[in-house]
Amino acid sequence: MAGWQRKASSSSTPAFNGLSPGQLATLLQVTAKTQSETKDKKMKPRPCRMDSDRFIPTRNNKQMEVASFLLTKEKEPVDTKKTSQSVPKQKAMSVLLNGYDINNVKILSIGGNSLQGFQNIKSKVHCSKKTTAAPTKRTRRIPSAPDRILDAPAVHNDFYLNVLEWSSQDMLTVGLHNTVYLWNATEGVTRLMNLERGEGYVSSLSWCKEGNYIAVGTSDSEVQLWDVERQKRLRILSGYRGGVGCLSWNDHVLSCGSKSGEIRHHDVRMADHHICTLTGHSQEVCGLQWSPDGRCLASGGGDGMVKVWPRVQQGSISNAQQSIHSWNLHQGSVKALAWCPWKPNILASGGGTSDCHIRLWNTSSSICIKSLDTQSQILSLVFAPNYNELVSAHGRSDNNVVIWQYPSLTKVKELIGHKERVLGMTLNPDRSTIATLGADETICLWKSFKMKPVKKTTMASSTLSLMRASIR
Repeated sequence: MAGWQRKASSSSTPAFNGLSPGQLATLLQVTAKTQSETKDKKMKPRPCRMDSDRFIPTRNNKQMEVASFLLTKEKEPVDTKKTSQSVPKQKAMSVLLNGYDINNVKILSIGGNSLQGFQNIKSKVHCSKKTTAAPTKRTRRIPSAPDRILDAPAVHNDFYLNVLEWSSQDMLTVGLHNTVYLWNATEGVTRLMNLERGEGYVSSLSWCKEGNYIAVGTSDSEVQLWDVERQKRLRILSGYRGGVGCLSWNDHVLSCGSKSGEIRHHDVRMADHHICTLTGHSQEVCGLQWSPDGRCLASGGGDGMVKVWPRVQQGSISNAQQSIHSWNLHQGSVKALAWCPWKPNILASGGGTSDCHIRLWNTSSSICIKSLDTQSQILSLVFAPNYNELVSAHGRSDNNVVIWQYPSLTKVKELIGHKERVLGMTLNPDRSTIATLGADETICLWKSFKMKPVKKTTMASSTLSLMRASIR
């Protein structure tokens, strides 16, 4: 007996000497079962990780048998007659037994997408990189201080006056006591007119659309028309009961609101200029604005009413014209009125000390679409179309100017420059600057809506391309 056989028998024999035949058989069955389970675990293929960096093929015994059959089959001689006759039969048998045609099987075939692991790793590598945040939209910088401050001595501290107006020809006009002054950046200050009676004072101003004529309302119950270029008074419109506190132009028609609660329309082209009188307010008319399209006239009164009137038909003379809308939600005097330039059916109104609300009205549906309590007296409203915003001028107790987003009425910026209440506000022709008149006898110019200059690179490139095209 060989040495290794003696060693094996000597090491194994003592372990089984004390066992009965039945116990020995049981032990052999358990050992065989354990060996078969171990073999199955070894033969069990590892799952292929789809996110691994290499491809490890998984093949079972059946695949290896098929590969061996195909390799040995290639060495056999081919009988062309027999093959041509039995090809359909062999194909049918192969599909029936194996589920596929064995002649179309590759010896080493890769199942699944072999590039998926690489793609997953590539995506992980890209995801692991530090992502840069998307560029945020830069908000514009609104100066907190006024660009320029002008003196306005002897201004009347009266809630019901409208004595600040900017013309379409860039001429800022202000009424100080009984004098009207003109100002622009190039020529400075010019005095336009003085009232003949020293006791009277200027109560309202309004430029015509072209910017060459101005209407001046007075506390002496009259309206004067002036040619600014020639500095000449053209005519006087009289017949009012009480002072004229607000004016508004619509082409050649001048509308005037008085302390008596009446609104009069005048056609300034005609000798008999009076067209119509509107009677809808029980107290003084302190706000008057024609819509941008000239179809509607909005009026606000000391009775807290906001009314919208239709345009007077040409050639009609009537005193019985009815308002289109009449709203009474304000609890105080309504002086501040403004039409939205980009939405002609939207009207903004602001209430006095006992109300302090900004309200947005839809004149098409006759409903209030937005309301905001500003906690402060509102004396003027202006829409700023450069950024689609609404600006309000306030009195007690804030004495400030606030820029609001439209239509949400969220605060954008608060401008503080006046020590007393802001009596009036107006917008310059290019809609970039607002002027505010304070009871502290100052006029502040705020460049809050200046547009960014348009880049000229695109224009230069297009011009260059046209030149090249013409040369060719």
